Amino acid sequence: ALDLLPLVCSLAIIGIIYGALVSMMQPDLKRLVAFSSVSHLGYVMLGMFALNTQGVQGSIYQMLNHGISTGSLFLIVGMVYERRHTRMISEFGGLSRVMPVFAIFFMIVTLSSIGLPWTNGFVGEFLILLGAFQANAVYGVFAASGVILGAAYMLWMFQRVMFGKVTNPKNEELKDLSAREITVLVPMVIMIFLMGIYPKIFFSKMDVTVEKFLKDFKGRVEMKADAPAPRMTAEVKK
Repeated sequence: ALDLLPLVCSLAIIGIIYGALVSMMQPDLKRLVAFSSVSHLGYVMLGMFALNTQGVQGSIYQMLNHGISTGSLFLIVGMVYERRHTRMISEFGGLSRVMPVFAIFFMIVTLSSIGLPWTNGFVGEFLILLGAFQANAVYGVFAASGVILGAAYMLWMFQRVMFGKVTNPKNEELKDLSAREITVLVPMVIMIFLMGIYPKIFFSKMDVTVEKFLKDFKGRVEMKADAPAPRMTAEVKK
């Protein structure tokens, strides 16, 4: 199994960078969010197979983050689609002028997906990068480049959708978020900041499990290393 670690970590790095590059080329909001998931889950794989405390904890935490941040992004894209019946980025622009409340929620969720400090995404990505650098500095460098690419495509998307002038007449009369939609998004935003500011609440539940997992794994590796090599016997036929 240890012989496959470089291969698995390399595949994780490829997933991180590939997902980010493909996301940068997407004209569709939903497809952009979907391909960003490929990049995010590449971090999960890399952290898990770093096989150290920081990497594994960050990997588990990043899975929780992904459910919150990416789930919120899909909700937001769905809310826009219900109003315009299109997900093409080129169809929007200047929505912050006509939907200010929507813009605030969209900004918070976007920044959490990027991994801004004080949001949930920062904690998971930081621990994964720390674990990756401890395992292999090359993995850490490539994973860090994925963070930069992730910030690039998310901010590019947010800028094109929310800022600038309202050039499309169909966007001028869009209604802002309803009370029902705000009620759906508020718990997600609370979790974004709770997981970013008080991560110890969650790590205290996983510390023992992670340490036991790593201890058992290292014990099996040492047992295998200490085991005598099998003897090669030749069968003599009469």
